[in-house]
Amino acid sequence: MVRPKKHLGQHFLKDTNIARKITACLDEKYITVCEIGPGTGILTQSLLERENLTGLTLIEVDPESVEYLKSHFSDARLRLLEADFLKSNLQELFSNDVAIIGNFPYNISSQIFFKVLENRNRIPEVVGMIQKEVAERIAASPGSKTYGILSVLLQSWYDIEYCFTVNETVFFPPPKVKSAVIRLRRNKTTSLECDEKLFFKVVKAAFGQRRKTLRNALKVLFGHLDFDHPLLSQRAEQLSVADFVTLTRLFG
Repeated sequence: MVRPKKHLGQHFLKDTNIARKITACLDEKYITVCEIGPGTGILTQSLLERENLTGLTLIEVDPESVEYLKSHFSDARLRLLEADFLKSNLQELFSNDVAIIGNFPYNISSQIFFKVLENRNRIPEVVGMIQKEVAERIAASPGSKTYGILSVLLQSWYDIEYCFTVNETVFFPPPKVKSAVIRLRRNKTTSLECDEKLFFKVVKAAFGQRRKTLRNALKVLFGHLDFDHPLLSQRAEQLSVADFVTLTRLFG
């Protein structure tokens, strides 16, 4: 058996029923799937039960897990890469759209979602098991205290669904927090109709000082603002994605 490594944030899922429940969240229409951090392959096994699946790429950074997976799976549809997902070039790895699934390491889950955003036109759907608190944050609505940078950026391009909560007991070793499964489905937005790089900067600056009004929070980007707009008197957590687009257009 593979030894879980703390520095990689490994908590191996051991409940096959939960594994099937997670993979059931991913639409069966996707024939090309990428699993991030398969570990000991419990999600892998469930995915390989899909008859319409033509290609499953596993990206695993842990050499011990890679050796384990090599010795336990020999399906012709499988491609196993010993690599860091965050450093992988998805445009080179996949010639067409690819759905993503995984039990994401808690310590890099936000970075994984930023990577998804960078490749949003290639990734139509993501199903990830992450820390419950982060899942709630991503799915949060404007006005919520948990609504933040990831909420706005991901909701700009994806429809978010909080699927279900997962208890600590189904992992080895059990984490100290509860987990949750979240699903992202690419929405119909092709352009935000504003300077998208500036949009990212505005969102990050706005939540960087979330207790301040936007007039004050955005000083770090634009200095003193010598004009009035209703949005500038609000705080970041009060704004919808559309509001942030409007705000960005004021400066771009």
